[in-house]
Amino acid sequence: MSSAEKQELIKQLDAALDDLRPHLKVDGGDVEIVDVTEDQQVMIKWLGNCEMCSMSSMTMRAGIEQTIKSKFPQIKSVAAVNGIG
Repeated sequence: MSSAEKQELIKQLDAALDDLRPHLKVDGGDVEIVDVTEDQQVMIKWLGNCEMCSMSSMTMRAGIEQTIKSKFPQIKSVAAVNGIG
């Protein structure tokens, strides 16, 4: 995947998470797409209170990963570069 294609995919992935962001922001948190690896893994960064939240693992699987995989079937997994989840 070219750099331009990767940046466009990251932009689309970020937009797909906009429905979840209000729920994260209520608790003082957010999430940022950091990278998409060659093997189609999305790397995210927890922001604010989400970084150390004990529920971030559940949010990752039930919210973020499910949302991304339902809209982007080519994505194999989602992982956090920081925090608990």
